[in-house]
Amino acid sequence: MAVTGILLALFLIAHMLGNLKVFTGETSFDHYAHWLRDIGKPLLPGVWFLWILRTVLVVAVVAHIVAATVLARRARAARPVKYAHRKKVNGSYAARTMRWGGVIILLFVIYHLLDLTTGALNPVGDASKPYGNVVADFAPERWYVTLFYTLAILAVGFHLRHGAFSAFRSLGQQTPRGERRARTAALIFAVLLCAGYLVVPFAVLTGLVS
Repeated sequence: MAVTGILLALFLIAHMLGNLKVFTGETSFDHYAHWLRDIGKPLLPGVWFLWILRTVLVVAVVAHIVAATVLARRARAARPVKYAHRKKVNGSYAARTMRWGGVIILLFVIYHLLDLTTGALNPVGDASKPYGNVVADFAPERWYVTLFYTLAILAVGFHLRHGAFSAFRSLGQQTPRGERRARTAALIFAVLLCAGYLVVPFAVLTGLVS
């Protein structure tokens, strides 16, 4: 659970930093996008590096879901008799957010791939114009795409907040003071990552990036 979570978190950070290059202008962003396709050349032909990365991410996501399912089953098996009066603690909070959040994230990933990876659902859909694809995707008249993107990123933020906090707890933050620090660090991490992702679509929506 931890290993796959770390891999996915690192990818999210790298992907966010790459997205922010849209503020450096069309030429710079397009150059960055094309550079990603050329990583590994001449050792790897074409876009093999990206497909290797995508394969690793898919495996990590599946393993993460399987690990979560196994842990949930172990937790239920450890306490076959439910509490008579159970407080709404972090576990139940996480479970509630993961249920709807997981569905939103899954649907978003599928849409995102069809939109900005294959170009099938993008108004431009031209692999040679990644900057134009982004601008067209979050145009004001496509506000519903920005809304869906926002909901998905917020779902990711909830997931990361809980995951980071759990990771800190697993590393030994068991004291009240350590728990407060872990909660704060997890919240800051989730907020910064969400802000880094959301600033791009809203910049396009408001005309800051065009």
